[in-house]
Amino acid sequence: MPVRVDKWLWAVRAFKTRTKANEACGNGRVLVNDLVAKPATRIEPGDVVIANRRDRQLVYVVVLTIERRVSAARAADCIEDRSPPPVARTLADTVVFARRDRGAGRPTKRERREIDRLRGRDQD
Repeated sequence: MPVRVDKWLWAVRAFKTRTKANEACGNGRVLVNDLVAKPATRIEPGDVVIANRRDRQLVYVVVLTIERRVSAARAADCIEDRSPPPVARTLADTVVFARRDRGAGRPTKRERREIDRLRGRDQD
């Protein structure tokens, strides 16, 4: 039985909310069988759904069509995941520079210069 692609993406937990799945479809970030999908595009078992999220690309083959959100274990039975592995995060992505303790007041001129130097805004 055919199901709307936005509903299915939400039901198999590709997106946290149906609204986000709907927005992704509306913005052209979801493809069904290599064609841009609108939220109301119908999918059936055997279709390939590609969803581009901010952090990664999801490639699913539809095994079972469902309309309601189910447990993660049940959702895994409804898809065949062909997604590429997520990109490894580097240390540079997680390091935060120039963090001050809460309540430490305004930085002095010397501290501001150090902060600017760390951020790469060297004025010299």
